[in-house]
Formats: sequence, structure tokens, C-alpha cells
Amino acid sequence: MTTTETGSAPGPGSDTGTHSSTGTAAASAAEGRGLGRRLRRLCTLLGPMYVKFGQILSTRSDLLPPGAVAELRVLQDNGRAMGPRRVVRTLEKEYGKPLGQVFASFDPVPVASASIAQVHHATLRDGGTEARKAGSGAGNGDGTGTRVAVKVVKRGVPASMRLHLALLGGLVRTAHALLPPIRTLRMRQRVAEIGRLLAEQLSMETERANMTAVAENFAGHPFVRVPRSYPELSTDRVLVMEYVEGIRGSEFAQVDVPPRELARRLQDILLTMLYLDGTCHGDMHPGNILLTRDGRFTLIDFGITAYYTEAEKWGLVSFNNAAIHHRWDLAVRRFTEYFVETDAGRKKRRRTRGKARTGAATATGTAASRPPTATEALLADASYTTALKEVFVHHFETASDRWSGTDFFRDVSEVLRRHGVSYTAAYTKGELAMLSCEGFMAQIDPELDIWENTRRFADRYSTSLSGAVKERFDAYFTAATPKSLAMRDRARRSLVAPAHLDRYFFPSAYPLFIAGGSGARLTDLDGNEYIDLAGGGGPAVLGRGHPVVQEALRSAAATCNVNALGHEPEVALAELLTDAFPGADRAVFSNSGTESALHAIRLCRVRRPGARRIAKFEGHFHGFSDQAMVSSWFRVAGPRDAPEAVAGCPGTPAGTVRDTLVLQFGHPRSLDILRRNASDVAGVLVEPLPTTAGGIDRDYLAALRALCTELDIPLVFDEVVSGFRVAYGGVQTLTGITPDLTVLGKIIGGGLPCGALVGTAEMIEYGRTTGDPFRDAEERGFLGGTMSGNHLSCSTGLAALTHLRDNPGVYADLERRTELLADGMRAVAAEHGVPMRLRARHSVFSLAFTHKDLPYFRDSLHGVDFRATTALAYWMRMYGVYLPELHAFLISAAHTDEDVASVLRSFDRSVGEMKAAGLFIT
Repeated sequence: MTTTETGSAPGPGSDTGTHSSTGTAAASAAEGRGLGRRLRRLCTLLGPMYVKFGQILSTRSDLLPPGAVAELRVLQDNGRAMGPRRVVRTLEKEYGKPLGQVFASFDPVPVASASIAQVHHATLRDGGTEARKAGSGAGNGDGTGTRVAVKVVKRGVPASMRLHLALLGGLVRTAHALLPPIRTLRMRQRVAEIGRLLAEQLSMETERANMTAVAENFAGHPFVRVPRSYPELSTDRVLVMEYVEGIRGSEFAQVDVPPRELARRLQDILLTMLYLDGTCHGDMHPGNILLTRDGRFTLIDFGITAYYTEAEKWGLVSFNNAAIHHRWDLAVRRFTEYFVETDAGRKKRRRTRGKARTGAATATGTAASRPPTATEALLADASYTTALKEVFVHHFETASDRWSGTDFFRDVSEVLRRHGVSYTAAYTKGELAMLSCEGFMAQIDPELDIWENTRRFADRYSTSLSGAVKERFDAYFTAATPKSLAMRDRARRSLVAPAHLDRYFFPSAYPLFIAGGSGARLTDLDGNEYIDLAGGGGPAVLGRGHPVVQEALRSAAATCNVNALGHEPEVALAELLTDAFPGADRAVFSNSGTESALHAIRLCRVRRPGARRIAKFEGHFHGFSDQAMVSSWFRVAGPRDAPEAVAGCPGTPAGTVRDTLVLQFGHPRSLDILRRNASDVAGVLVEPLPTTAGGIDRDYLAALRALCTELDIPLVFDEVVSGFRVAYGGVQTLTGITPDLTVLGKIIGGGLPCGALVGTAEMIEYGRTTGDPFRDAEERGFLGGTMSGNHLSCSTGLAALTHLRDNPGVYADLERRTELLADGMRAVAAEHGVPMRLRARHSVFSLAFTHKDLPYFRDSLHGVDFRATTALAYWMRMYGVYLPELHAFLISAAHTDEDVASVLRSFDRSVGEMKAAGLFIT
């Protein structure tokens, strides 16, 4: 028959599409046909479980002759079907009513049948309304109902599966007993894992949950979609889902996209699921994929789906990063720590793996006081590390252009077997997905360089730039900013500047050194002028060098710069702050927001003696102290709704991590977790306007406030950024929600270093001396800082805040220009067809090049294209806009509508050229 775009639906079992065809790509391949027919008949004769093995082999064109592969592909589409009457009886028994009361029409003859289930076409009793709501075009066009696919588990299959798995398990146990060398292959564990995967395929409820999880991750993706399901019509034996139009995966030659690009897209889908989402379709053979002519993929059949924890994802990404960049010793260590299981250490590793991978390590030097772990002993074995390194060098460097996953897994397994160890379950979970996908990619483009494409994918999640893009930047900045680059090289010999030159995770390759600035403009050492979208990290809400601030600084500089002694501006600034914030009776100064957050934590612990933990939210940044950075920067751990504490960087004491209760901001379960742990929580620290959120969740903040009041736990707002930026008096003024303590910084110094903690008289008094040294030692917390409240910072801060108080129109203008710039940037991205999420409120912007919605902090880590964000900063700089390499930026009261128009022109040019350079997946 001739093949055109055909109606299709997710395949039956976890092993089929919806058509019976051997595929045009292998139609003329005669080699191995006889072998393939014999294997196919044998698999069919032995039953559903063995059909699955045949389906896996059908993707391995590197293992079998083309004719054999073509014959085995029939297993992806065909299987013995239940008869029409039996199908109807099965469904009516499942629904408990006549089938005519469930569907407007139902075709009892399956459109596809495989080893586990079969698929039927049906229409809903909705007159097509569901299709119109979803915009899928799946209605019949005559008002008779939305077309759906109904997937039914065959009767008798579950019992057959259980019987064959029991028989196979018995054979393996016998082999283990009679042939000890087989034990090193861990066949019992592998058979158990296969049994678990096959059992999941028998449950349509599990498959629907898998489908939903993957669909949520790919929502809005430019070339991936997942059919919607109908939970109200689905049961554990029946899955009802959207009817899908498409070209079967085996007919990929009909797609109007070059084979290399189509294969790359397929690999990108796999890598996204494995490394970023942690939810991976485990069986992406051609029968489980539908295509459109313009190269979009519909993923179907989610019976096998692998789930990865945050720690497992981190292990996959960090190992591959080391291997791709040929850091062999590091690759051996990471692979061994994350993916090698030792019999001696297995139970202990299960107990301690979470702690080790979240950075909750003991202090340096303690390892010498205990015996080495099994993993440490293995890494100390030179024969093991040398052999594994040789495997990595061969596959990731010597033969990378001829990559074979089968060969890689075989060679690594041989090294592990010789040393009496094996893969962890985490690594084997993705093996089927990687191998089946690799086989399909090889069919689409036999010349595809898999590791070149992997590097291309990995680069999106690194700040390192390479290739033609880096060459362009090198040439431009060498010519345009020679003095800045010379200063950069000079600074490297004597200076480490974590805030700008040597930023953690995001170092600046082409840093600017500033000669001056005024209003919304900066001028570098080379005389280049830029529109400033950095704002000094937040303080410059009035712009650079505002006249009132300059005058206050000149006046204060004429004194002796009083510190550690009293002066009038210190008292006046304290009065202004306590007047500005609802519920603030007292203020205590420091030199930064970090110090004031430390002050807040200490006072909370004084207020609730015996409670050792501080509750904070994942991704909320409260400065660079050990506890403030827990789960704040780049790494996360645990489930989304119940995060686990992870150290912000090496050097963090294990006790500090343990003493931090990490919650998910905005998630209702977080309040339940806080309630359960209330007796051991000294205080709750929160950013009421998280930078990545782009808005204020008033309902959640109100619920948090109510719970903290009920539990008598101090609530601390960190308004270091938002305090005088979103409104005069911060988020609490806008929402009417009053914390017990408020951490301030940045703007309150008018551009000079300054921090403050304001709050109720009761809370702040815990930091004031009683006049009795013995009572102080028992009842008060020490708050220090020689330069705190110094004359210069208080004078400039007082001037800046007074100007904001007396000119409330500043905030209205900031909000209007925020919307103007944000709307313009979104329009530019849409015009170029570039996936982008931009959150902007109250002059604070958070930009991410991604198709994903970003409801929680960890989503911004998993979905953001860091390479593109970094490249955007340098592209914008070439066109006269200073944008930080980070995802967040700010505007000030000094920006005009003309400045906004200039930024949009630069953004338009930058995004267009970035797209032409291949920096976006579209």
C-alpha cells in the first residue's frame, strides 16, 4: 500500500504504534530475513514477554542484519488480538455498563494489537466539544463526538506474564546456584528489574500517570507533543486518550526534514528527559513515535518510563560533562561514586547516598579517622581506575565518531565484572531508553555523530561558549574593549572578585571595568557607553549617581566618616525604616544583607531556645553564609514537593545542612511539612518576591503568616532586593502581610554598603543588652559589625529613601516601563520563533530561553538554556546594553521610554543573530 499521513493513536502495550508495516527503510533489505523470521516466530510462540525482547532487538541494526531487523519490526505493530465480542465484554465489565452508554461509537476491530494490549477507535458522547476545547481537530466534523483511542489490556496477558517471569526467575536462581561465575552478572537483579518494568506495562493507570508526567514536561515544546488522556474514562485495564494524526516512526523518510536534523531532534528528546526532566520514556522505538511532515514528534505508549531522582540526574550530567571534556580521572570518580554498586557497601550506600550527594560532608580530615568505604577502596585500586579510564578514552575520544552504546555498556560491564562490582539500578534504568533510541537514530541517520550532538546539547546547560560564537566574541571584545581585557588579566594576578569577575558558576569571560556612570548609562575604560540593566545588583533604583545621593555623599565625606560612634544620620535612617515597614518598631544595622540575615537567624534561635532548625525555601537566596546558601544555588535534592537540604558549596558543615528545613515556595504541602516539624523550627526565612517567580503570591504568604502565628514561629521576610524597589515599604506594604523581622540591604545604603534588620520590639530586643552581663549571656544574642551604621552609608541611604518617600510617582513609572519592556521582549521572541519565558514585575526581570513553565526554582534550573542566556549578555553588550550574564536584570527610575526602545532594538538584533548561529532549539 502507499503510505500517507494516517490517523493513529498511542500503541498497545508498551511496544507498538498503530499500523502493521515493516517500514520502507528496510523493504529492500533481504540479508538476514530468514533469521529474522525465525526469531519473530519464536518470540511470538513464547509469549508477550519474549515479544518485548524481540521489539528491543528490532531497534538494534548494529547487532543484526538489516533483513532480520526489518522482520522483527513487525513485532512493534502486530500481535494476536482479542475477538470483537471479547473486547466488548471486557470493556463492559470494566465500566459496569453497556458500551453504548460510554462511547457514541466504538469499533470492536482493533487498529493495532501487540503483546500486551490492543487499540481501538471510538468517539465520545460529547458532540466534539472536547476536541474543540483542546484545539486538536480530533472531532469528526459532524458533531458526532471527539475521536479517541481506547487501549485495552488483553485478557490472559497478566497471568501469562507472571508465569513466564516466575519461570525465568527460577532458571536464573538455578544458574546462580550451579554456576557461581554467573553471579557477577547480577542476573537476578536484572530479571527482577525487567519484571518490575513489565508489571508496570500491565497497568493502564500507571501508563496514564507516566503519560501525564512527560506531557507536563514537554508542554509548549517546539517539536514534541504527548496525547492527552481522559482519566474519567480510564481504569487500570483501559486507557482512553486523544486520537492522533501522524506518520509512523518507521516511515521517517516521508518527513520533510533532513535525516541528520531529525535524528538530532530525537536525541535531544532523549537527553532532555534523562538529564533535565528526570522522567524518561523508556522504549522509544519507531512503533512508539509518530511524526509530522515538518519534523515534530508525538511520543506514545508510556508503559516503560524511567524516573530519576535529583541526585541521579546530577550524577548523569556531571559524569557526562567530565567525559565530554576528557577529564578522565574525574569521569572515573564520578561514574564510580554514582553508578557503581559494591556488594559490601550496598546497604550502607543506600543509607548514605543522599547525604553524600547533597554535599552534607563531614569536616576535612575526618576521613583519616575511619576505614575507607568500599567505593573509596575501589577508587584506590589502580587496576580498576586504569581499566575504566581506558574504556572511557576509547569510547569518548578515540572512537567517539563511531559511538556504539552496546559496545560501551559491554566494555564497562566487563571492567566492573572483573572487579566484582556492577551498575546501580539508577544507571540500568536508562540503558533500555538509550539503546532503543540509539538504534532508531541509527536507522534515521547512520552517519550521525552521537557524541558531537551530545556536546551540542550539553553546551546549552553550561556557561562555556565555543566554536564560531566564541570566536566572534573574542574578536569583537579584543577590538572594542582592550583596556577592560587588559585589566581583567592584571586582576587575575592579584584579585578574586566573586561578585563580578569570578562569579560562582557564572564567571564573566569578557568583564567590563567601569570608568564612570550617570543615570541609566555606564562608560567603560575604553569609552564605550552602555544602557545599564544591572543596577549594581539592586541598589541603583534611582540610577547611577543620582544628584541627591551625590550631594549627601559629598557632605558626609567632609566629616571624619564616623563609625563605631553615634551620629545623627544613623538614628534618622533607623526612624525612616521603622516608619516605612508595618510592624517594625526597632532597627539594627549591619554592612550587608548577608549579615542582617545572620542577625535574623540568631535572634530566631534566641527567641525559641532548643529549636535548632531554620526553615527556608528552595532557591531563595539570603546571602553567602553557610545556612543561607543551603538549597539556594544551582543544586537541589529530593522530591519537588518535599525538597531535601543540599549544601550551597563545599566547605559547608554537615550540621548546618541538617539544621535547615527546606520547603517549596508556593506548594501547599510545604505548610504541612512546616507544621510537622514546628517544635524544632526556630524561624522561617522567605523571599516574599523570589527573583525567579516574577510576582507576589499573596495567598501563599498569607497562609504562611497565619501558620507561623499559630505555631508561634518567627517569620522573617528577606526584602534585600524588594524592600524599596517594588514599593516604598516593600512587599509587606503591597500585601498587608507583616512579618516579625525584615532583612534589608542594597537600596537602603543609596549605593554604599549597608544592611539592616527591622522588626517588632520583642524580636529586636533579643539583640539589645540588658545591662547585666550574666543575663546577656543567658538571654541575648550578640550582633556585631564595627562598620555597621557608618556615617557615609547612613547619609546616602537616608537621602535615597527620603527621595523615594517624597516622590511616589517613581514607582508608577517603574511599573509602566517594566510592562513596556517586558511586552516588547516577549513580542520580539515570538516574532523570531524563539521559546522564552520572561517574568517581570516591579522593575525586576527574570529571563529564560525555554519552552517550559517555571513554577518552582528547580524548574528554572532544569529548563533554562544557560549558554544562550550567557551569549545574550555578550550580544547585547555589542549593541550597547549592559546585561548581566545571570538570568535576572533590573531597570531603574533613570531609564526613559527611549532607553526601553533602544534595549528592544538591541534585543531584536541579538536574538535574530543568536537564532542564525544555531543557539536555539526551534
